[in-house]
Amino acid sequence: MDSLETELERARALDVDELADAIEAIGFECTRCGACCKSEADDPHTATVFPDEVRRVQSAGDAERDWREVARPMPYGITDGDDGPTGETFEWALQTDACGDCAFYEEDESGTGACTVHEDRPLICETYPFSVGLAGTSQPMGEVVDSVALGAHREAGDTTDAGDADDADDAGDDAAGPDDAEGTVRAHECEGLGRDIDREDAESLAAALKERAVREVEEAIGVRDAYEPRTVEGGEVVVHDSEGAKRPDGRAVDDGDAKG
Repeated sequence: MDSLETELERARALDVDELADAIEAIGFECTRCGACCKSEADDPHTATVFPDEVRRVQSAGDAERDWREVARPMPYGITDGDDGPTGETFEWALQTDACGDCAFYEEDESGTGACTVHEDRPLICETYPFSVGLAGTSQPMGEVVDSVALGAHREAGDTTDAGDADDADDAGDDAAGPDDAEGTVRAHECEGLGRDIDREDAESLAAALKERAVREVEEAIGVRDAYEPRTVEGGEVVVHDSEGAKRPDGRAVDDGDAKG
């Protein structure tokens, strides 16, 4: 496996024009259906968010939100015990409402969805339904349904790999190997895929997608470098991010005090 530093170099070397070409080839237009902001089946909406993005959303629209109003510990690694949720996790997720939908999603009377912090939304929201297949980067919710390989695969003429989700996943894994330093643009489930997108919008989306790919690897490196093993007792939750260990309310963990 390549080091995170190598993956960061790859992310920084992504070509925005090539990313835009891939997005144009797949096609996309947001229909404001809200599917990417809602819970799916019994699974709450889960979208990763960086610490600085949490702080930006806290004050979006001149609001003064508590950390917990914006973000919650990523549930992976957290278990429910007799004393409450317990464990360690390594990411933050956007907060959800009682229905499991994103806390910042709302619909009008016609059912058209909107983000109440749209101008300050996290990169994962800005770039959905696309992701870049590089080690050290995460993917938003939803199966991979289409992909466009960059770099060596594009030069060989193999520019798209559409099909069922399993085939697309396999193609993405192959394309992100050491012989394809630029990775793969992946499209995830969304009813807006396949629609025409103009070049200006594709380039704007591509720039955000590159920024997200870079930020995700930078965050992974920061988490690795800042991580210190901690003993977590029943009813305690610790979130390790690039800024260090935090309580669920966003405050730094004091020695021996992980409760939030």
